Amino acid sequence: MSVILSLTLMCAVVLAPFVMYAQERPLTIIYTGSIHGELEPCGCSPKTDFGGAARLSGYLAAHKSELSPYILVDAGNFSDKDTLQGKLKAEAVLKSYKIIKYDAVAFMNNEKAFPHDFFLPYLNDHTIPALSDTLPVHQSLIIDRAGIKVNISVNPEDYRQSGLNILLTDRPVSEAALIKGWDVIIVSSGDIMDEPLQVNGTVIISGYPRGKKTGMLTLAAGSEGGVKHISHKWLSLGSDVGEDPQVRAVLDEYDIKVARLLKESAKPPPGDTYLGAARCAECHQPYEESWKRTRHAGAFNSLVTAGKSNDPECIACHTVGFGEKGGFFTLETTPELANVQCEECHGLDREHVEDFSRPMRRVTEKVCLKCHTRENSPDFDYPVYLEKIIH
Repeated sequence: MSVILSLTLMCAVVLAPFVMYAQERPLTIIYTGSIHGELEPCGCSPKTDFGGAARLSGYLAAHKSELSPYILVDAGNFSDKDTLQGKLKAEAVLKSYKIIKYDAVAFMNNEKAFPHDFFLPYLNDHTIPALSDTLPVHQSLIIDRAGIKVNISVNPEDYRQSGLNILLTDRPVSEAALIKGWDVIIVSSGDIMDEPLQVNGTVIISGYPRGKKTGMLTLAAGSEGGVKHISHKWLSLGSDVGEDPQVRAVLDEYDIKVARLLKESAKPPPGDTYLGAARCAECHQPYEESWKRTRHAGAFNSLVTAGKSNDPECIACHTVGFGEKGGFFTLETTPELANVQCEECHGLDREHVEDFSRPMRRVTEKVCLKCHTRENSPDFDYPVYLEKIIH
């Protein structure tokens, strides 16, 4: 009898840690935030060709079983500016989120800049689980995922005593660190965090700007709430990830609407019309010949290949004077101003044609940085790049 009792006690001691750990249930929080209308990467550089709604949806569908149980949330600032194109972006984001089946989508400062009733048609059918402190929707919601009750809120005061508590906010990380009591805080302020920050029992993470990476926080939730163990990684979804055809259809529809938006817009007045490279070549033919050998000379064709030849945000850096008086408008109306030509770098000076002694603008690094941003051209090095176009 004593032997049996001893064996029983021994088993209890050995198995105790496993019993305790069994009470902790794993859950993965897949999160985005601060998307700023970036529906998909622009493709200007292979080093920044990551992210996008179609890839995210495709990835989740392909890995659903190994990721489960998980919740998918967006911490807000998913929209861009309140412009005609910005509205189309916001519309496309919400249509994509509906297909992807987000569990919670926060509406933060970027969304508050839109007219109050703009988002209502996308919320009235309740297919977007929206959280907001200004729109006529809930500030909090509770979901049950694999037996784990999760309270997700945009209200710092709406902490629940049991379950897992997640706060979505667009406060900067430094301010979020002062909020007490929450298990997880996800910010959409645009702060970049390589790893989660743990402060007083709270795990703070931040949505990667423009969706270049998707965050995955895996944790063990205690039976009485709280976070016991965490691991974190970033998903960099590249061109090798299969896209969701439904979301791709939404993005293609967006491109069509943007193209229509451009064609229906008013053409800027003639003003001081740009001349184009052909006119410059009348006196600078050797320079034109060297220009033709640069990537600048084929800049517009790269947009055609990418299906973005009618997107104003892309056209601006692939043409001459887009959006300005006498600048590029469309390929049909101003084909002579397609591509990055002389005047885009050297400036517009009609009097130079009459007086050759008037020097054109020097091409300084500042001129190049207008388009060669860190986002579009991460390898940009002024002396190196200048050597490629020198003439």
